[in-house]
Amino acid sequence: MNMPILPQFTEKQKTMSSREIANLTEKRHDHVKRDVENMLGQLGLDIPKFGGIYFDAQNRQQTEYLLDEELTMTLVTGYNIVLRNRVIKRWKELEQQPDLDNPVQLRGLLLGYVEKNIQLASENQTLTKAIENITATENGVKFQQACKILNVKQADLAKWLRDKGWDRYINKSRASTHYSQERGYCETKFEEVDGVKPSGEPYNYTKIEFFILPKGMAVLAKHFGGEA
Repeated sequence: MNMPILPQFTEKQKTMSSREIANLTEKRHDHVKRDVENMLGQLGLDIPKFGGIYFDAQNRQQTEYLLDEELTMTLVTGYNIVLRNRVIKRWKELEQQPDLDNPVQLRGLLLGYVEKNIQLASENQTLTKAIENITATENGVKFQQACKILNVKQADLAKWLRDKGWDRYINKSRASTHYSQERGYCETKFEEVDGVKPSGEPYNYTKIEFFILPKGMAVLAKHFGGEA
């Protein structure tokens, strides 16, 4: 618990306590207070005016000092670069904190928050609609079609399917795995095809076609749409 803002500081003026400086610089608080007192004395400032009160873990009243940015920077000038840099970074954080008492800043924060939520809601609706469209079809789609629907690179989808154990290769053709078939994500269709060689000799081969089913497309849409 700190005492009210000291007279030399306005209510909106940011200050840093000697306790926070001690924490940032990994110094003992009594040593930092000693440094503050020496600095204020050399600057000809009234030391007690910068004093504040807080209660420690045992609920005992203790003293600290509150400094503005200029005095804080003056204090840590004598510290090493690493410690000084920590204090500077902390001051930047304080400066970036919005003034909630300022109606203009508060209004900007609220508008930003609302706009962000509207955008997220719109994106979620778009994604949900896309998933509905994808899963509306009774038939699955081939690998290249899935890439176009999901707007994803073939290499990225191929890697995802392989990492998740959804596909394998049979005679250099992509096929579903037992894992993806069992869960209704993918299927493989085999078709016996008759052909004729250039020599006129007839021949027969098995055509292998890999399909991603609607249930699998729904999973992929959520993943590549940013939900997973």
